[in-house]
Amino acid sequence: QVQLVESGGGLVQAGGSLRLSCAASGSIFSINTMAWYRQAPGKQRELVAAITSGESTNYADSVKGRFTISRDNAKNTVNLQMNSLKPEDTAVYYCNGNIRANWGPWRNYWGQGTQVTVSS
Repeated sequence: QVQLVESGGGLVQAGGSLRLSCAASGSIFSINTMAWYRQAPGKQRELVAAITSGESTNYADSVKGRFTISRDNAKNTVNLQMNSLKPEDTAVYYCNGNIRANWGPWRNYWGQGTQVTVSS
């Protein structure tokens, strides 16, 4: 059983910062790409940022220069540092990991989501 647990969401004023963290636990053999997605009310879930096991990164245009994704392979964690937050960043943020559990296939796992609210 593999689980992803997010933390760090909350309410912040526009221009402020938040740091999201996600920890993968369970019977993990290997982790490939980890990513953060978000879903605002009435909108589709969208990719925010992704990082490969080799630490190559990819960002949505809307967050480039403001958000930074990082990971600690030894701890099976991924973080999202969010600076210069805007009201349009308000959403539920989900952690995603492409993970191979012990004796299992590669598959995508999702966290339960953490709310980020940016007030104007």
